Amino acid sequence: MYQERPSTLDGAVVWTRAAGPGDRQARVLPDGCMDLIWSDGLLVAGPDTGAHLTSDRPGRSYAGLRFAPGTGAAVLGVPAHLLRDQRVPLAALWPERKVRELTERVAATADPGAALEALAAGRLREAELPGPWRRTAVAALRGGSSVAEVARRTGLSERQLHRRCLPVFGYGPKTLGRVLRLQRALRLARSGTGAAEVAAATGYADQAHLAREVRALAGVPLTALR
Repeated sequence: MYQERPSTLDGAVVWTRAAGPGDRQARVLPDGCMDLIWSDGLLVAGPDTGAHLTSDRPGRSYAGLRFAPGTGAAVLGVPAHLLRDQRVPLAALWPERKVRELTERVAATADPGAALEALAAGRLREAELPGPWRRTAVAALRGGSSVAEVARRTGLSERQLHRRCLPVFGYGPKTLGRVLRLQRALRLARSGTGAAEVAAATGYADQAHLAREVRALAGVPLTALR
């Protein structure tokens, strides 16, 4: 069973997933975010450009902290594009001794999700977050703005915007826009909106364009994701 709740950290989400008695494959869709995950140890999920398939071992449980777009890299201290489409042990990014201490701390708590929040909150107090352009870019792309319009709103050239987006989001604004639009389309589709209406409301040229983008980013048709 999968559950999530808003985090105490701005824009973040705490999630948990408990595996059933048998093997199960989960399809994790791109969302423009990075995650810090607890299971047998601490793992980092980088920003995805396509669906990531993972197999759960029977009885294994997970807890994760999904950072708001553009904040995970600041918490982890690693440029996001270096972790694109990857799942990396935290010990590969931070000193092993420190990770061992953090692992023991999370393992000892009854609420691993809250422990991950506390860990990230401490890092955020010391981290240097990107300037206001990050929030402006995310809001504009979520609203369906073009890359040219986002560049204008942030006061950057398109080349500057692309260069800044790579270490913060893991990919350029065009890819981030496609991913955020997919998430908007899925929310509408899962609420019962028809595919043609979803396409029109989220800025796709037509229903066929929506279908191509969903399959390209998610690997399955929209009907399967519903």
